[in-house]
Amino acid sequence: MTAKLKVALAKGDGIGPEIMLATLDLFAAAGVLDHVEFVPVEMGASVFAAGNSRGMTDEAVRTVEEHGLLFKGPMETPKGGGGKSINVTARKLWGAFANVRRFRSLPGVETVYSRAGVPVDFTIVRENIEDTYGGIEHRVSNDTMQCKRIITAPGSDQVHRFTFQTARRLGVRLVHCGHKANIMKLTDGLFLDRFRALAREFPDLETKDVIIDALCMELVVRPQNFKLVVLPNLQGDIVSDLAAGLVGGLGFAPSANIGLHISIFEAVHGTAPDIAGKGIANPTSLILSGIMLLQHIGLVRQAARIENALLRSLEDGVRTGDFGRKDTPALGTREFVAQVVARLGRQPSTGAVPDTGSERVTLVRSPRPSTQVVMRTFSKIVKHVVGCDVYIDEAISAMELADQLNRLCADAPFRLTMISNRGTQIWPTGSVYTECVDYFRARFELRPGFEPGRFGQGPVIALLDRITERFAVTCFELLRTFDGTPGYSLAQGQ
Repeated sequence: MTAKLKVALAKGDGIGPEIMLATLDLFAAAGVLDHVEFVPVEMGASVFAAGNSRGMTDEAVRTVEEHGLLFKGPMETPKGGGGKSINVTARKLWGAFANVRRFRSLPGVETVYSRAGVPVDFTIVRENIEDTYGGIEHRVSNDTMQCKRIITAPGSDQVHRFTFQTARRLGVRLVHCGHKANIMKLTDGLFLDRFRALAREFPDLETKDVIIDALCMELVVRPQNFKLVVLPNLQGDIVSDLAAGLVGGLGFAPSANIGLHISIFEAVHGTAPDIAGKGIANPTSLILSGIMLLQHIGLVRQAARIENALLRSLEDGVRTGDFGRKDTPALGTREFVAQVVARLGRQPSTGAVPDTGSERVTLVRSPRPSTQVVMRTFSKIVKHVVGCDVYIDEAISAMELADQLNRLCADAPFRLTMISNRGTQIWPTGSVYTECVDYFRARFELRPGFEPGRFGQGPVIALLDRITERFAVTCFELLRTFDGTPGYSLAQGQ
């Protein structure tokens, strides 16, 4: 007999163990356990409580890395104490770069759209590693906190290529890119540029881009116009929850986090501690996430049997207490799953999934890397230092700050060209109505007669050394051109 595929299993916190056990009952009835062995791992609240700020034991990390798959219930992140979200940590630690969530109208789940006869069925692919989810934050003055946003070309390429491949696999012809490149011209601009560049590899697909605020409005007004949308991390997180609201809530939203080596399938709703232990939680989200896991590893027919049985159950009015017709009895978690089990082999009247394809594990893992891989998109680029932005913790007027900085750079190859506050230019021009805080950006650029490429960053460091003798400098950024194009943005009003 072929060895079973091993999958790490984290039951989760709160209602997690209840919905996980019920889901495994369903898997067993559908024959999944003939091909898969679930290996328990320690993650979540109990690990945090033991003083492990990562929220997962070393043994859990080794098990997930050995098997390459994790199936997990909802998990609690401790409030305070410095513990990071275990969900974000897991995705980033193991390079699960693409978060995939499908949102569709389900029978028996009444929403504004189902009552209006408006079909909802689209998928969101969210970049899962970068953006503000790096969690790189600093207090830079008495009154100012800063969060660093990182968007890279290789990371964008990864998620866009995966999105286009997913479109082909699903038979989707139209792919949208959501962004805010009209404001964040370098970061979101790069994400959008790489979307357009990767789209050229998929000429059979139609592509459009949409600004994130307009996307949110359009999803609420005309959700039927979208089939597949790719977004940066933070925007994708927000839009995913908005989309869940269109189909009845997070209890009906599955989630897969796909990486080159390790993938994670999870329920993304909360731990619901108020009902934990009562046996009344809705397991639908975890079941749908489990279906995505089965499809991923090749158990396509088993996944179809479970999905059809779930849809048929919902059609027949099977429900837990959080949804459905109130004139029909609400079932507990295990009773709900028992009704799904009873319908295995039956199909819904609409939306049936073809019970064809593989019924054996087909997943082939990539070889374990020997070290972290440094990804590159652009390599042969000519870079020249043309100045620097210096960030200063000080509570004085812009005119006084400019006067002192001009004296400090008097004999340097750089001159002070701009001071901004909270991103808005306040010197050499600005408005007296611009309210400022105690954190300034001073921009120094090459003086006329100094050509880019004549020197490196040494003169910038020398200027910075002078400034730090007078002011508290919290950060500085080199200003450089890349093949002659500025690698920095203008201030508002500049």
